[in-house]
Amino acid sequence: MKYQQLENLEAGWKWTYLVKKWKEGEAITSFIDQSEANAAVKILLDIEHEPTKVIEWIDNNMSRDLENKLKQAIRAKRKRHFNSEQMHTRKKSIDLDYRVWEKLAEKSQELGSTLSDTIEYLISESSRTEQASQKVSDLKNDLNQLLNSDSFE
Repeated sequence: MKYQQLENLEAGWKWTYLVKKWKEGEAITSFIDQSEANAAVKILLDIEHEPTKVIEWIDNNMSRDLENKLKQAIRAKRKRHFNSEQMHTRKKSIDLDYRVWEKLAEKSQELGSTLSDTIEYLISESSRTEQASQKVSDLKNDLNQLLNSDSFE
């Protein structure tokens, strides 16, 4: 297994996931009777900082319909957690307008590269253009100084 399972950390993630689902109005318990379900949820809310009790609560009270969803959510959370430890695997995001994303995607397809590679390419091209423009401007200034200097008079 690539990603190590950390029982205490994951118990906290599971607790957070279940409470979020409960707040969204989903049935997180296996109980049909509403008073039993409410009592189980109250217990869950009280054991937030007790990982072993959270795991026990899940085994005894959680709805079986949530079992696969919880496993998938924790697997994804575990992957993001371990990937965020190293800079090159850490997830980054940027906010783009749709029209900007569309242009970037078109350029990316032209270049046959990823969006990240395309952004990097465009930035380096912009930098080269700016440097070339600066050199041309410097040459013009030098030429003007040379032509306007008093040495030819």
